[in-house]
Amino acid sequence: MPTATDSEERVQSYFPRWTLKSSGVIMPEERLPWGQTIVSGLQHCVAMSGSTIIAPLLMGFDPNVAVLFSGIGTLIFFAIVAGRVPSYLGSSFAFIAVVIAATGYAGHGPNPNLSIALGGIVGAGVLYGVIALIVMWSGTGWVERLMPPAVTGAVVAAIGLNLAPVAVKAVSANALDTWIGLATVLFIGVVAVAAPGLWRRLPIILGAIGGYLLYFLFANGLGFGKPIDFAPLAAAPWLGMPSFTTPTFQADAIFLIAPVAVILVAENLGHIKAVGAMTGRSLDRYLGRALFADSLATIVAACGGGTGVTTYAENIGVMAATKVYSTLLFAFAAPVSILLGFSPKFGALILSIPGPVIGGLSIVLFGLIAAMAGRIWVENKVDFANPANLITVAVALTAGAGDLTLKFGTVTIGGIGTATFGAIILYQILTSPLARRAE
Repeated sequence: MPTATDSEERVQSYFPRWTLKSSGVIMPEERLPWGQTIVSGLQHCVAMSGSTIIAPLLMGFDPNVAVLFSGIGTLIFFAIVAGRVPSYLGSSFAFIAVVIAATGYAGHGPNPNLSIALGGIVGAGVLYGVIALIVMWSGTGWVERLMPPAVTGAVVAAIGLNLAPVAVKAVSANALDTWIGLATVLFIGVVAVAAPGLWRRLPIILGAIGGYLLYFLFANGLGFGKPIDFAPLAAAPWLGMPSFTTPTFQADAIFLIAPVAVILVAENLGHIKAVGAMTGRSLDRYLGRALFADSLATIVAACGGGTGVTTYAENIGVMAATKVYSTLLFAFAAPVSILLGFSPKFGALILSIPGPVIGGLSIVLFGLIAAMAGRIWVENKVDFANPANLITVAVALTAGAGDLTLKFGTVTIGGIGTATFGAIILYQILTSPLARRAE
């Protein structure tokens, strides 16, 4: 009886058989030694935690619930893509504007209309799932035609540039905040470039610790800034149940929030392309699964009081800095996040991180997102001598960076959405037969 070779077994198995590799670039089907895997997984927890907690706070959601469902969503994603796509799912910023508009949220404390927002997010998840099923049934060809490398690179860059003001604002309150933020950036850079061995793979964690300690020295120790308040951290229990909330379905909120699904498709596509460019291999065959996994994770999260989720650019930034793409990191990070969701102490600790330190981390991570666009363009040999490519990218970057907002009645599309739809539509117009005939 013939025996299957190792390579044949790998092809037939649903999940990869992760092979051990301790140095160099670590590909998705490879793994670090278990100790390094654990520490690197924790780094991804740190990378996602800032935005995964900030986004729900801006909408009046419970951050511990958001962290919990980010872990659950990541496990859903990991299972559906068969452990082939390295991604972490965290709170999506694309929902913030429409959730605030749909609920009339005042901007502080719990959102009194949270359940209405959750119904709209479920609606977005369902629409997202329908799009995913179409992609899985019909293939990615139409998506490729709709969003070729010139467009996807522009969307990726627009996402990073659109988030840039958030990072800059976080370090701009006063001189101390600015210098702490820049010092955090420097810590990250020095660790990524010059740290020995394992430490070089932990720039985000070490940068955050360095910035935290520096702020503590100057604020709490020397009195040059607002001191870190450790009272909430001391009072928070180690274990406790999050505040779950169920959705309420109202048509107006659903119609307002559901179109965000299209932005999530563009974000996910851009992230898949970015990871593909970084690893040097196409992940397009997993796009339909990735979209469906993200949609299902969004629905599950909203059914329990969590935010809509998306594949996280912050974690892509970590992969870009560390060159570790092993999907096992996310299989470890997700359960840790689930456990942390049941720890009010963790939420209090994260909330104690000074704003300028978060800002410094964001400057690096959001910048790495934008920089990934360059790699997409280079890897795909995008011709910028072609006016269609050049003008599409130019308009998308400006719309994204400037946060160009469009309003259609009660529907508002922010800068990321405007850049996304603008790039897609403009490219199709400029490359249409009519435009070519005019040449």
